[in-house]
Amino acid sequence: QLQLVESGGGLVQPGGSLRLSCAASGFSLDYYAVGWFRQAPGKEREGVSCISSIGGATNYTDSVRGRFTISRDNAVNTAVYLQMNSLNPEDTAIYYCAAIITTVPSMCSTAATMYDLWGQGTQVTVSS
Repeated sequence: QLQLVESGGGLVQPGGSLRLSCAASGFSLDYYAVGWFRQAPGKEREGVSCISSIGGATNYTDSVRGRFTISRDNAVNTAVYLQMNSLNPEDTAIYYCAAIITTVPSMCSTAATMYDLWGQGTQVTVSS
């Protein structure tokens, strides 16, 4: 069974950092584009970042560009990470990773409708 499992969420003070992990279970992420999404209470799910299957092309939503970094574990290619720095209360949300097999290896999308495999989410709370 193909699964994505997020981890690394928690409570952090404003200005702090967290590193989220998205681990693939039962398959390799070699030919998958992977995206990170978040949903805050009362708000729609928002695309945060994505990374292409090959070539490492990345995209970020404007509100996190320069603070968040998405990357792959290239050694085994079963994990994608989201390094989050300079966190602020507006980053509080449940963070989800998602994956899609792609025939366009150098591109990725932060549109949720492009992905068909989702993790269960991990809570990130930024508060003093």
